[in-house]
Amino acid sequence: MATNVVLQKVFKRYGDVAVIHGVDINIEPGEFVVFVGPSGCGKSTLLRMIAGLEPITGGDLVIDSERMNDVPPARRGIAMVFQSYALYPHMTVYKNLAFGLETIGMKKAEIDVRVRRAAEILQIGPLLQRKPKQLSGGQRQRVAIGRAITREPKIFLFDEPLSNLDAELRVQMRVEISRLHNDLGNTMIYVTHDQVEAMTMADKIVVLRAGVVEQVGAPLELYNRPRNKFVAGFIGSPKMNMLEAKLLRNAGEAGIEIGGARIGLGRDLNAGHEGDHVSFGIRPEHLALNESPGHVSIGEVTVDLIESLGNQTMVYATTADKQPITLALDGQRELFPGTKHAAWFDPARAHVFNGEERAL
Repeated sequence: MATNVVLQKVFKRYGDVAVIHGVDINIEPGEFVVFVGPSGCGKSTLLRMIAGLEPITGGDLVIDSERMNDVPPARRGIAMVFQSYALYPHMTVYKNLAFGLETIGMKKAEIDVRVRRAAEILQIGPLLQRKPKQLSGGQRQRVAIGRAITREPKIFLFDEPLSNLDAELRVQMRVEISRLHNDLGNTMIYVTHDQVEAMTMADKIVVLRAGVVEQVGAPLELYNRPRNKFVAGFIGSPKMNMLEAKLLRNAGEAGIEIGGARIGLGRDLNAGHEGDHVSFGIRPEHLALNESPGHVSIGEVTVDLIESLGNQTMVYATTADKQPITLALDGQRELFPGTKHAAWFDPARAHVFNGEERAL
């Protein structure tokens, strides 16, 4: 049965140094929640506190309405998959999957049922008699996940489990972990610094910075409506363009001024004053070199570098006032460094952030 996890005003300190600052998170039963943020933001520390591997300095951890702060890890109904596979090299895959169950005295017949069920779910049945050195990185990670499955936990915790895999295997394992969640329906909490993993796998994303939750929401909610400049820059690949601008206000409609060009946004903003220094945000995929109905021009940009990816052309350019700007154009384009082109965007896709980095 899926399990609810609640963090209430959770703090973590190491001596006088605070690393988690009053975090509130509610994880619904059966949700796949991803903690994402740059290195050192506290996401792994939060995960380890949920697992019981780190004591909670302040606040409460509640699992299924039961306060868990002082409950030993083995009694929390949790299984954790680490970045390191941590397999026993002298044991077969079967023994690696069975070992944890053997140590708690489970009967051999029940162990066999659980091991073979996990092997079937992860499609590693043919590997049961191999040893870890005979497995690929992806196969080893499946065994590590299988070891968690055999425990039949209420909650799965993943601490950057794909970091040691190459790019192709990372994509494959993302799909397999998502499929595992769909099949089992357990509550899963996943830590990563890779926002692509977060966007493709999560039901809900928790964005962390320096031990503080910046925003919580569904992937597309964070992509389309970032609460602040940090979330806007962290979610999305390639990252959002941020251009220095001045705010314009006129009869209930806002605009911006970039390099002398006055650009209307076709809507009002909820705050800000005429002449305020702001950051204008527009994603590379929301810029174009051809005019479309309802789009407005950001002015001429000078092409600096082109990356042809086949299905997409990345254009690294400079605005009229020498600010760097990136465009992600569909398909294949014949563009050349040094040439100038008018860049267009849909005002509905634009974002404006004030001096305190809050969205307007």
